[in-house]
Formats: sequence, structure tokens, C-alpha cells
Amino acid sequence: MPSIPKSGLVAAAALCTGLATAAPACAASFDCANATAPDERAICASRALSDLDVEMATLYRVRLEIPMLMGARGAARDEQMAWLARRAACGADVACLRQSYRRRIAQLDRIIASAMQDYCTRIGICG
Repeated sequence: MPSIPKSGLVAAAALCTGLATAAPACAASFDCANATAPDERAICASRALSDLDVEMATLYRVRLEIPMLMGARGAARDEQMAWLARRAACGADVACLRQSYRRRIAQLDRIIASAMQDYCTRIGICG
């Protein structure tokens, strides 16, 4: 996957923010126009859940860009698919969806921070 310039993320977020007032909430990980599952419809209907979806999807893309050993990228995708199944189990329960996103965002934050610490240690720039 090509890296996403920060300006591109800002533009996408701005577009999503602008559209959110006129249309159903934007979501980063799926197209709201095609949302059929109860969890997806609930996310598209909620600006707060949509914002969490954008944050999670951005962190997931960063997670996929971390240099990994062979097979680790597949494991990262498997991990995301397992989380998506847990999110789907929430159905339209907004509190459950919010908690699911918060847990996944925290998990991705930890993974990224750990990988960055490992990388900076390996190349000798950590203080």
C-alpha cells in the first residue's frame, strides 16, 4: 500500500467533515452509501462513531506501513478482520461500538508506539 501524505489525510478529513453536515456521516473504512450491516449503518448515522472510524482506519493504515518481518502484514490483516467481527457483533449498539473503537484505537496506538521504539533502538537514535 503506498504511503498516504499527511496533507492527503487532512484533505480527506476536511472533506468528510464538510459532507457530514449535509449527508450521512463519512466513514474511512467503508462506503456509507453501501452500508447494510447494523454496525455500519449505526456508524454512518453517528458523527462521533464516524470520527472514531476515521481515526481507527488511519491508525490501521499506519500499522500496515510499519516495516515488518515476513508474514507479519498478513497477521496484522487477520487481527483487523477479527476486530471487524467483534465490531459487527455490537450490531447497532452505539455504546458497544464506541467501546470497540476505543479499544482498537488504543491497541493500534500501543502497536505503533512499540514498533517505533523498536525501530529507533535498532537504528541507534533513541535517547
